[in-house]
Amino acid sequence: MRRTLGFQSLTSLAGLIASRQISPIEIVNALISDIERLNARLGTYITICSESALKEALKAEKDILENGPSNPLHGIPIVHKDNIWTKGVRTTAHSKTLTNFVPNEDATVVAKLASKGMILLGKTNTTEFACGDMDVYGPSRNPWNPERFSGASSGGSAAALAAGLAIAATGSDTGGSIRAPASMCGIVGVKPTYGRVSRHGLIPLSWSMDNIGPMARTIKDAALLLEAMSGFDTLDPNSSKRPVPSFAEELKPDLAGMRIGFAKPYFFENLQPEIEHATLAALRQLEELGAELHEIILPSAANLAAPTNVLVMSEAFGRHAQNLKTYGSEYGPKARRRIAAGAFYTAAEVEQAAQIRATWNTELFKGLSTVDAFITPTLPHTAFTVDTQVQGPPDTSWATRHFNLSGYPALTMPCGFDSEGLPIGLQIIAKPFQEKTMFRVGHAYELATEWHQAKPPVLEDSNGK
Repeated sequence: MRRTLGFQSLTSLAGLIASRQISPIEIVNALISDIERLNARLGTYITICSESALKEALKAEKDILENGPSNPLHGIPIVHKDNIWTKGVRTTAHSKTLTNFVPNEDATVVAKLASKGMILLGKTNTTEFACGDMDVYGPSRNPWNPERFSGASSGGSAAALAAGLAIAATGSDTGGSIRAPASMCGIVGVKPTYGRVSRHGLIPLSWSMDNIGPMARTIKDAALLLEAMSGFDTLDPNSSKRPVPSFAEELKPDLAGMRIGFAKPYFFENLQPEIEHATLAALRQLEELGAELHEIILPSAANLAAPTNVLVMSEAFGRHAQNLKTYGSEYGPKARRRIAAGAFYTAAEVEQAAQIRATWNTELFKGLSTVDAFITPTLPHTAFTVDTQVQGPPDTSWATRHFNLSGYPALTMPCGFDSEGLPIGLQIIAKPFQEKTMFRVGHAYELATEWHQAKPPVLEDSNGK
């Protein structure tokens, strides 16, 4: 029997709940059943909150029967990446150093989503401290081919969505860790503008580039989640006081009057041929939807890998220095090596990296001043094997780190498949705090295509074989 409930969009399930065709308990029960069959094979979850999720579902069902749903998220299950605090539920960051860490409060995003009536279903797999390996709880595998990796540190959330084991998820993104796995697994992943979403309760990697964002099946789902997650938080001094708009309000089926940019140097070089074909086809589709295409020049785009690494790992070392002295032997080798390397960058190297960052930001501001949004492939390749991830993965921040450095919002969404049936991602970037524009472009493209409706055929068997 082909599974269908876990592949429903948040939006469609909200409609079914509102019309009382389905209950939160039915949704949670169906997901738990599928997780029990498939999680050992895919490694999507570290912690499954079956008992508490059913209690929350019962409460949501009672509230909805008495008063109707209070909002589109009411009664919908959500999973959180395991580096985001959840009160009373362990939060490990996939590290032996935090095996028994149980926060006494929720991260702000967790509290905000819970206040909308969302149900915590579990904590998803991640690389150690979002920069190491997955040695403790095992790798998160790609549902399109379980021999392939699910991609970067939010891979558990991406794989859970792609496999129909989650309806909505959160992830964190320091150099592309929401967008890379979302691209590899064929779902929507959003890195919001820096400061749009509070990071209180996120186990940090890099204070100047960390972001928390939604991961979902459709653009509208992601827009609804981001709206609920956003807003100023006194517990995060870097969070923005800008008003939070209704991100889903202005979604339209066309792009009339919009100017969309692309940059061929760097972003269209050394691509897997099928990715180049899919991205160019997506640009043509956007043009057919009414957008004007404009090529822009971003000469520094190819020179950001080294300065990004200097800034991220020097900030990471600042956060982990004391813990490394005390618990260094409990860190996995990759996380320990990468974080400790941050101690060896000189002040001159950090300053030079900051200057390159400033140059890039000036260049990006100028380049995007003539367009509403900007398009790139999300990755130059599709999902690689789990063994490759362990031995030495390719650069999964190839087109994403740029927008962590700048703080600009960016999302990825599916735009095709390669010859092996692996998903291809399209990245859409907007100006700071213009997520509505980014969502509008993605929504129009999604309505005109069917990529987001595909399901991993390898998992269609009722036994998950």
